[in-house]
Amino acid sequence: MAGRALLSSHNSLRAITTFSSVCRPTNRLAPYRFRRLRRSFLPAPPAISTATCCRNNPRTDGESENPSKAEPFVLTTPLYYVNAPPHMGSAYTTIAADAIARFQRLLGKNVIFITGTDEHGEKIATAAEANGRNPKEHCDAVSDAYKMLWKELDVAYDKFIRTTDPRHEGIVEEFYLRVFSNGDIYRADYEGLYCINCEEYKDEKELLENNCCPMHLKPCALRKEDNYFFALSKYQKLLEEHLMNNSNFVKPTFRLNEVQGWIKSGLKDFSISRSSVEWGIPVPNDEKQTIYVWFDALLGYVSALLDEDAHPSLEKAVDAGWPASLHLIGKDILRFHAVYWPAMLMSAGINPPKMVFGHGFLTKDGLKMGKTLGNTLEPKDLVDRFGSDAVRYFFLREVEFGNDGDFSEDRFININNAHLANTIGNLLNRTLGLLKKNCQSTLAFDSDSAAEGNMFKDTVEKLVKKAKDYYENLSLSSACESVLEIGNTGNLYIDERAPWSLFKQGGLSYETAAKDLVLILEAMRIIAVALSPVAPSLCLRIYSQLGFSKDQFEATTWADTKWGGLKVGSVMAEPKPVFARIETEKEGGVVAKAGGVQQTSKARGINRGQGLAQAA
Repeated sequence: MAGRALLSSHNSLRAITTFSSVCRPTNRLAPYRFRRLRRSFLPAPPAISTATCCRNNPRTDGESENPSKAEPFVLTTPLYYVNAPPHMGSAYTTIAADAIARFQRLLGKNVIFITGTDEHGEKIATAAEANGRNPKEHCDAVSDAYKMLWKELDVAYDKFIRTTDPRHEGIVEEFYLRVFSNGDIYRADYEGLYCINCEEYKDEKELLENNCCPMHLKPCALRKEDNYFFALSKYQKLLEEHLMNNSNFVKPTFRLNEVQGWIKSGLKDFSISRSSVEWGIPVPNDEKQTIYVWFDALLGYVSALLDEDAHPSLEKAVDAGWPASLHLIGKDILRFHAVYWPAMLMSAGINPPKMVFGHGFLTKDGLKMGKTLGNTLEPKDLVDRFGSDAVRYFFLREVEFGNDGDFSEDRFININNAHLANTIGNLLNRTLGLLKKNCQSTLAFDSDSAAEGNMFKDTVEKLVKKAKDYYENLSLSSACESVLEIGNTGNLYIDERAPWSLFKQGGLSYETAAKDLVLILEAMRIIAVALSPVAPSLCLRIYSQLGFSKDQFEATTWADTKWGGLKVGSVMAEPKPVFARIETEKEGGVVAKAGGVQQTSKARGINRGQGLAQAA
């Protein structure tokens, strides 16, 4: 609830944490048959100061925040589980996060874009053994594969955290002890049906026939362990009030309704350690147990804020940018992020994140992807065949952000050809061609003077405003539509005005035609800025064709979408395609890779790689 203070005592210290704009309920791990056969507490840990942990706590030392220090915009993807190489589901989340981060940078925000890998747990050890490696070697290889893919997809992250990083392990240990000192960790026996792939205990009522997990369709195994538990049930009312008073904590709205339903159904304490898993961070004061993967991995969002050479300090990490502005995740891990995570943070006296956004799943040709169906989709194959711009644009334009989406190769090719090659690429190419033929590639007017008394400028400005509003509301598909509409407007305008005919008439008609070309090229300059969060490489090529350098492109802000950037006398580059049309044939045709590089490729579907379910 807004303004509610959580007081926790520890060795005569009291921390007062206000919760005004936090986050939403997450996934809960409830044992199917929980039995508190015996309950004992750990010996008291070393003293930990909690007085200044929460970034938004009122100061009691007489100091004030530095008003000149811009509040960071901290954006995170999930930390992807390294039991297998990256798949299209993780690529989709990361592409979307990168587009949001790029837009926020255009607004002048101090963006900290965090991604990384979750590298502990039973599944990791099993996957490593299956590949003939030890867990560390396996984690190194898969983590590097993620970094390589993000580079190929033009993902410009600021922080990449690995949960095997010593600074992260130090943060987890300190956080664990802080939660323990608040009385929220106890020891107990439990027995239940356990899904190794989900790394969680399942309620019997949520399982399919033969106790199969509904997500992985594999039988759950009966397990009994002596573990440590987090008192999630203690935070039932506080989480309910937080959601009630922070309507933007979970987005889209229908996901918020799901989270509220989970919480109202009753929260159960969950196990935060494993006695049967060796590959993990040892529980402080009990090295026979390791910390449960989610209690470990979620802290990566905090530990990532530390500099690489910094001593692991929870207080320093929080001061470096917490709370996060946005957690971007797949819907299958919503409860972990919207229920468990905020409760854990509240226990430690730290503010929850400001927003959790759960997007949908991807399918292929209307079917769920899987190796058994032979219809999986590997993102690296798509990038190699079509280029990063085509991959980024299709998924961000065609999938309404928050809902499920479908991949069809035919639609992928048709959309990219129609939007990027034709509407945008061809408009730029033919306009520059006319300018070269009739004006020696030199602008005869400023874009401001060329637009005087012309409604075209007003139309473009309205579409730019719409695009900005959509970006700010995380409506990425609608933002793409608004920018594309600038291109559609430009094509309609040039077809109606027919400057090629006006040039032939000479005199005032020649001057009118020269102004028309400036108008179109100014619109293309604005498209290059406004679409750059989605297709950065394409937009750099557009900007370069308009006579700007790479440094000038990288220095652009959203203010550069304002009309008036092109000046009289500016010389445009030699016209050449900025996005090559993708050509296919029925049997092993030619695929043109975006950026003008052509390569031979089969037009059939891709049958290797991982499916599209969100990494858990």
